[in-house]
Amino acid sequence: MGYFLHPQGICESERVGDGTRIWAFAHVLPGAQIGRDCNICDHTFIENDVIVGDRVTIKSGVQLWDGLRVEDEVFIGPNATFTNDPHPRSQVQPPAYPITLVRAGASIGANATILPGVTIGLRAMVGAGAVVTHSVPPFAIVVGNPARILGYVETGRGAADPSFTTETLEPGQRRALVGGACLHQLRRVYDLRGSLAVGEFEQDLPFVPRRYFVVFDVPSTEVRGEHAHRECHQFLVCLRGSCAVMIDDGRHREEIVLDRPDLGLHVPPMVWSVQYKYSADALLLVFASHPYHADDYIRDYEGFLESRRRAGA
Repeated sequence: MGYFLHPQGICESERVGDGTRIWAFAHVLPGAQIGRDCNICDHTFIENDVIVGDRVTIKSGVQLWDGLRVEDEVFIGPNATFTNDPHPRSQVQPPAYPITLVRAGASIGANATILPGVTIGLRAMVGAGAVVTHSVPPFAIVVGNPARILGYVETGRGAADPSFTTETLEPGQRRALVGGACLHQLRRVYDLRGSLAVGEFEQDLPFVPRRYFVVFDVPSTEVRGEHAHRECHQFLVCLRGSCAVMIDDGRHREEIVLDRPDLGLHVPPMVWSVQYKYSADALLLVFASHPYHADDYIRDYEGFLESRRRAGA
């Protein structure tokens, strides 16, 4: 079958997959490796130490420099800029170029700039003009300079019922979420002296806590969590201010906003959790079913997916 090369394109590589199209004024150097069914548009340049997966779209004006790895089904928008030298000087080459990795299904918007050595996570989206200075988590949407997380793709809001809001819960009511997570409406008592939110461990929590910690003074641009637990349950209550929690069971994702002290979120083991969008005054209380053990944490999303597969989840 072979690949298509426009008469005004240059391809010096012999490792180009079937069905790939290389258009006018594109130049592919001999060491590059390009997969099947890719679309490489006009005025692109691909250097030697570059690997491009299958079904990748590279729009016009993009240069892929040594050290870049692009997995399957990635979209790279027009004039997106990759860099591969953290301290560039004219006619001075580093001993080795850092590896920049774009994971499968990710999209990079027009005119975005990607600094060397970062990873763009699985199916993440980089907004147009964003400057990516740090690795982007799987499914995250990042925008701005420097790029910050705006949200997560393919994420429902609250529950399977699109009309669901936390305000519809009655005291003592619970709402099931992805992966066995659950939103709890705790009791709240009002009188002239003020308000009181109350929860009883054996009645309102699905476990008896053995540890607690409090998260506070988080810059609103920062992200916490980004892990799952093998055995530990957690119960989150935002005592003051607000934060968003994204939960992920490996197939589906939902986002919950915790913004009052009578609303709790149970995150069971083997559910990936991320907390972000902290308000400046946010005070997040977390109860845990187990003492701290580093081995209980799964901090790599690919490792989390593999653990879920092994468990048949």
